[in-house]
Amino acid sequence: MSDHAKTKGNAGAPARRDFLKAMTGASAVAAAAVVGSEPAEAQAVTRESRDERTKARYQANSAHVQAFYRTNRY
Repeated sequence: MSDHAKTKGNAGAPARRDFLKAMTGASAVAAAAVVGSEPAEAQAVTRESRDERTKARYQANSAHVQAFYRTNRY
């Protein structure tokens, strides 16, 4: 394979691939460490009850919705 890579002019391609694989693995480990470090109390606070999840959130007469439609008229 190294002969093939040298003839095509991509002698550094395997090294770049190995570097990118290592960086991907390192970023996945770092992300897992950040997610895993969140305390259980913080996770419980952010949870919504069933009623809160199913309530209507869109309010057509609210100020920000009216401003959106006013500025985006074509």
